[in-house]
Amino acid sequence: MKEYVVVYEEGPTSWGASVPDLPGCHAVGKTFEEAEKLIREAIELYIEQLHADGKPVPEPAGRE
Repeated sequence: MKEYVVVYEEGPTSWGASVPDLPGCHAVGKTFEEAEKLIREAIELYIEQLHADGKPVPEPAGRE
């Protein structure tokens, strides 16, 4: 399984999450835990859609 970097940002009333290696893949939750759960689901759906469209799945940026 590929591991992607997720960026979390805390707002005044919610948490946002995005995946830099998957453009447009993001989620928002009222709590960090909710945002974390939703971004995991968003990543899965994003990759499923790429497969369905016959498009390649981007490789995660390497750790250095």
